[in-house]
Amino acid sequence: MRGADDRSDFLFSYVSPEHRVPSDHPLRPIRQLTDAALAHLSSRFDAMYSEMGRPSIPPEQLLRALLLQYLYSIRSERLLIEQLDYNLLFRWFIGLGMDEPIWDHSTFSKNRDRLLAGDVATAFFDAVLMEARGHRLLSDEHFTVDGTLLEAWASHKSFQAKAGGGAPPDDRGNPTVDFRGHRRTNDTHQSTTDPEARLYKKGVGRPAQLAYLGHVLMENRSGLITDTHVTAADGFGERDAALVMAAALPAGRVTLGGDKGYDSADFILALREMAVTPHVAQNTAHRRSAIDARTTRHPGYAISQRKRKRVEEAFGWIKTVGLLRKLRHRGRTKIAWIFRFAAAAYNLIRIRNLVYATT
Repeated sequence: MRGADDRSDFLFSYVSPEHRVPSDHPLRPIRQLTDAALAHLSSRFDAMYSEMGRPSIPPEQLLRALLLQYLYSIRSERLLIEQLDYNLLFRWFIGLGMDEPIWDHSTFSKNRDRLLAGDVATAFFDAVLMEARGHRLLSDEHFTVDGTLLEAWASHKSFQAKAGGGAPPDDRGNPTVDFRGHRRTNDTHQSTTDPEARLYKKGVGRPAQLAYLGHVLMENRSGLITDTHVTAADGFGERDAALVMAAALPAGRVTLGGDKGYDSADFILALREMAVTPHVAQNTAHRRSAIDARTTRHPGYAISQRKRKRVEEAFGWIKTVGLLRKLRHRGRTKIAWIFRFAAAAYNLIRIRNLVYATT
């Protein structure tokens, strides 16, 4: 018999969101790892908030919501709040009941900025690494460093002369600009939208972009990101950031892999002075490599060259799924916070795949 196409607008529901989410849903192990990491941050949250006044958005729920934004490629916080109102899976992950009201997007952004001021991204990132170490996934011996271009939230039209002057724009919203015949450099020009962004191109024949450089340090055993850094886009940012992250490596027999861009005599010498063995790819194009047979003759060098390519998986996830190919925030401090939090989200995915996929 054909069933009736009736609307089932029940007034009451006796099923909780916990029972609606399948037991084998991929978000369940991520929720478990996230809750364990957030438990380490409880005392930090207590110090950030006053004991008086109206309760704000719980920081644990705020961080879980931000994680959803990266895990499900939600392009804006306004759209995230909209989905939280009707998405049962998202409400379960954050810890909201069916009848709890959702936050206004402006309130959400304001509370997120409070976490930015408290450097919670670094604390959460470290807490996730503690979970990875508890599962014996981290290596203290072999690492890889690399950098990627992060396109700034600013257009070429905003890159204007610092001295100002010139004819007034024909359209204040979208003026007509002719760059032909005008030399524009970072010394003489600056973006009016994001003053900290710099005009930079990744290689020969590539277009120049207003951008930042994002750097990661990856351990080679499990492909987990152990450190991040954001610098101004210039020709020395990758090596400078690599030395900063290498200085924090554990003492002992440590190797650091990298691509040909790190094959510089000054960089290799600085690593050796830190007691870090450079496993950098040799750049022999019209020059002599700073890496010689003292390094390449060892079997570990070939292994590092094979393992270092895994760092591209992290960049691919952060820039496509995490939507950081084109930044949505301005200012180096905020971008460094967002970049590190996206790296923590990637680590959660990686830990889930390594631990729970085999159990």
